[in-house]
Amino acid sequence: MQAWADDQKVGGSMIKFMADPAGELTKALDVQMTDAGPPSVGIIGRCKRHAVHAIDGEIKTMRISEGPGDPAGDDDPSATLAEGFLAAIKSE
Repeated sequence: MQAWADDQKVGGSMIKFMADPAGELTKALDVQMTDAGPPSVGIIGRCKRHAVHAIDGEIKTMRISEGPGDPAGDDDPSATLAEGFLAAIKSE
């Protein structure tokens, strides 16, 4: 995860990349991919595209990028990209 953060140039910032190899957090947040999707991409059980703003372990803002026919949020990830997510945080 650190390599990804470094690649995105956010290593050492307030942004925290977290791994969830057993899917425990994915299931607890109810963001587990359940759509069959194209079999070639193997999305079942993976995490939906989401962003979480939490303070001291309490979720303040959470957005999921998904839509009809787009369970992974690939067509419109705007809710979880920086601009859209920051706007959501400011509106809370």
